[in-house]
Amino acid sequence: MELGGIRLAYQVSGPPDAPPLVLLHALGEDATDWDVVAPVLARSRRVYALDLRGHGQSDWPRDYSLELMRADVLAVLDELALGQVELVGHSMGGIVAYLIASDHPQRVARLVLEDVGVPRPRRPTTPAKPEGELTFDWEMVRAIRKQIDTPDPVGWERLARITADTLVVAGGPGSHVPQDGVAELAHRIPGGRMVTIPVGHLIHSADPKAFTEAVSTFLEL
Repeated sequence: MELGGIRLAYQVSGPPDAPPLVLLHALGEDATDWDVVAPVLARSRRVYALDLRGHGQSDWPRDYSLELMRADVLAVLDELALGQVELVGHSMGGIVAYLIASDHPQRVARLVLEDVGVPRPRRPTTPAKPEGELTFDWEMVRAIRKQIDTPDPVGWERLARITADTLVVAGGPGSHVPQDGVAELAHRIPGGRMVTIPVGHLIHSADPKAFTEAVSTFLEL
């Protein structure tokens, strides 16, 4: 679909009358990253897996920020007439997810954040551009990493505004994301809870069975 001059792609699966569940991928991934777990989640949900701007089949407009990605997701929800949704975000997608849940709490019934830390500054590094053809815009990587390295200080306050029941899924000591920051995120969100699946940062692909069991159990509470 085209919204605000930007083409945004998504994949949909599951019964049309089931509760809507939106999946937001990590930096450099796209909707296909959820292919292993989406069919399981789609047994009881209408699953929408998005390509965020600069990724996959969505446009690469060379204009990037976490806030623009948040606006894109909200525009898709509006276009699809999805009022309140359940929202799952991995890593960068988790940041976009909690921005939506904090700034538009009425839109999110339940929130799942996969290996996401609190928004605290970190030492900037310059990543090396991979060889070959990319499925994402390298300019997007540079822009988003800069935001994550030096987050907006109001991010801490945003977390307190989240009203959705929230599950934080931690990857354990094998993850490059500091796990004390993941635990702090769960603590800062009112009513947040945490479960650890110790397989590293790529939880839903490393152990899809444990991930879908944890998420499905949480969604049915």
